[in-house]
Amino acid sequence: MSDNPMPSRPAAVDAEGRKTAARKSTAPGRKATANKNAATSKRTTTAKTTATSKNAATAKTTATSKKTTANKNAATSKRTTTAKTTEAPARRPRRRPRFSVERGLFPPLGAKGRIALVVSLLTGLLTHGYHLFRYPLYLTDEGIYMQRAWSLVRETSLSPYTYDYDHAPLGWITLAGWVFPLPKQFETFGNAINTGRFLMLLVHIASVYLLFEIARRLSGSVLAATVTSFLFNVSPIAVYFQRQVLLDNLMMLWLLLSLFMLLRREVTIRSVFGGGVALGIALITKENAIFFVPSFMYLLYRRVKGSASSRFTSTLWPFAAATPIGGYVTYALLKNELLPSGFDFDLNNPPADHVSLLYTLWWQLNRNQGTLFSHTGLLQSSWLVRDKFLLIAGVCAMAICLWIGMRDRRRNLGFLIAGTLALGYAFYLVRGSVVLDFYVTPLIPMFALNLGMVTDRLLKGSFANRFMRGAHSVTRVAVPSFVAILLLASPASGYLVHTNTEGHTQIADQYQSKINLTGMQHAQIAWVRKHVPPNSRIIMDDDLWGELHDVRPFYPYAHSHWNASSDPDVRDKLFKKRWQNVDYIILSNKMRKSMMLNNADGRENWILQALRNSDRVWSVTEGNIKLEIYRVQ
Repeated sequence: MSDNPMPSRPAAVDAEGRKTAARKSTAPGRKATANKNAATSKRTTTAKTTATSKNAATAKTTATSKKTTANKNAATSKRTTTAKTTEAPARRPRRRPRFSVERGLFPPLGAKGRIALVVSLLTGLLTHGYHLFRYPLYLTDEGIYMQRAWSLVRETSLSPYTYDYDHAPLGWITLAGWVFPLPKQFETFGNAINTGRFLMLLVHIASVYLLFEIARRLSGSVLAATVTSFLFNVSPIAVYFQRQVLLDNLMMLWLLLSLFMLLRREVTIRSVFGGGVALGIALITKENAIFFVPSFMYLLYRRVKGSASSRFTSTLWPFAAATPIGGYVTYALLKNELLPSGFDFDLNNPPADHVSLLYTLWWQLNRNQGTLFSHTGLLQSSWLVRDKFLLIAGVCAMAICLWIGMRDRRRNLGFLIAGTLALGYAFYLVRGSVVLDFYVTPLIPMFALNLGMVTDRLLKGSFANRFMRGAHSVTRVAVPSFVAILLLASPASGYLVHTNTEGHTQIADQYQSKINLTGMQHAQIAWVRKHVPPNSRIIMDDDLWGELHDVRPFYPYAHSHWNASSDPDVRDKLFKKRWQNVDYIILSNKMRKSMMLNNADGRENWILQALRNSDRVWSVTEGNIKLEIYRVQ
C-alpha cells in the first residue's frame, strides 16, 4: 500500500449535472486532512469518503426530489435519483365536477337515457298522431296561415289580401316550403289544414327530442328529461293546441333549437352562430319570442364568461339573431311600408295610403283587454278546463326553480334558466294586452321543464334520508311512475279519461274515436258544393278558405268576414258594404260572437244586417259546437 492518500472521487451528481457532492463532503476539512499522518490507511479514507459521499448524495437526492416535484420540466441525470423521485408521494389532482351547465359538463346519455328518449319520442308520436285529422275542430287561425301559404305557392305573394304585417311571415313561408314538394300539395292529406297538421306532428316530435336534451343538460338527470317529455306529450292542453297549425308551435321549435345550441358541450363559433340564427328565425315566425331573449342572453353570458373568445362570441350571437330580422325589415323598407305616411302613429287615424310595419307593431303594443283572472277570462274558461294540473303545478315548480336558482346561481344555473324562461312568457300573458286562447302554447314546454327538474330534485333530496337509501333506486322510478298512472287514470285530470256531461267516465276527447269534430266541417263543405253556385258571393270564416279556393269547383268570391269588413278591395269593390250583395253566410262555431267583438267601430254592421235578413238552410250540432249556413234574402 502506498503511503500517499488517494484522491477522493465524487460520490454523486446533482440534477444539473455538476459534480458538487464530492466537493461538499471534503471542503470543510480540506486543510486538516492534508496535515494528518500518512499512516491513515487507504481503507479508512475510502470508508470515510464513501460514508460522506452517501450522506451528501442522500441530502442532494432529497433536494432534487423536491425540486423535481415543484418543476416537472427539470431533467434528471441518474437512474437512482429518478427512482427516488418517483417514489415521492404525488399530489392528488383536484376532481372535476361531474355536472356543470356553465362549463358544459353534462353526464353521458347512456343506455337507459337512450331508451327513455326513444320511449318519449314514440309516446309523442302516439298522443299527437292518433285522431289528428278529427280532433280538434279546425280553427280560424289555421285557415289563415294555410291561406297565406296557398298564396305563396299559387300567387307568389305573402297574402291573397293586403298584407298588413299583423305577423312576421316566416311561419307560413315554412308551411309553403313544406307543401310545395308534396305530390298533391295542399290536398296531400285530404285538405290544406290536414296537410299543415301533419307538419305539426313532425314539429312536435322534433321538439320532444330537443326538450328532452335541454332538460337533461340543465338538470344533469335523465329522470328530469323523462318527466318533462311525458308532460309535454300527454297533457290535454298540449295535445289540443300542438296539433293545430299555429305559428306558436313553429316558433317553439326554433326557440328550443336555439337553446339546444347554447347548451352544447363546447361553446364554439358554429354553435353560437347557429343559436343566434335560430333565435332570429323564431322572432320572425312570431314576435312574442322576444320574451325568452333575456334568459338566452344570460345563459350565453355564463357559458362564455372568462373564455378567450368571450367578447367575440357575445357579439356574434346578437349579430346572427339580427340577420333574419334585418331581412324582414328590409322587405318592408323596399316596399315603402316600414314607416307610416308623415311619420304619423295616431292610433285613432290609421294610415290610409299604405300599410306600415312599425305602425302595426305600435298598434299591437297598445292593444289591451280585461284580465285573464276574471270569471270570463281565458284562464278559467279555456286553460284550466283543459289541464289544471300542468298549469297550477307548473306555476309552483317555476317558483321553486327560481328560488333554487337564486340561492346559488353558480351551481344551480339550470334551475335559474328554466325558471326565468317560464317567468318571462308568463309575464307576457298576464301583462294585460290582447291574448287569444292558443297563446298559452309556448308556456306548456316551459312548465313541463320546470316540473321535470323539480321532481328530480325532490327525489334526490328524499334519497338523503337514511330510511330511503336502501330503496332509492326503486323509489326514483316508482314515484314518477305512480304520479303518471294517477294522471292518466284519473277522470279529474282528463289526461286519458274524463267524465262526460252525462256523468259517465269515457276516453278523453283527444283519443275518442267516435268523436269526429272536423267531419262536421267536411259535411258543411259538402252541402255548399252541392247547393251553392261557384259564382256566389259568400261571407264565411277562414277555416274553409282553402277548401273553397284550391279544390274544384273554385269559389273565388268566398271571403272571410275579417277581410270583407277591413280589406278595401273586398269591402268596397266586391260587396260595396251593402248587405244586399251577400248571397250566403257560412257560420263556423262561435263566428257570430267573433263578428260582434270585431264590430266595435261598426265595420261589420252590414254583414250582421245581412245575417238578420237571411234564412237558415243547413245546420249541425254536436255538444257545444254548432255550424250553420244562411241564404240571404
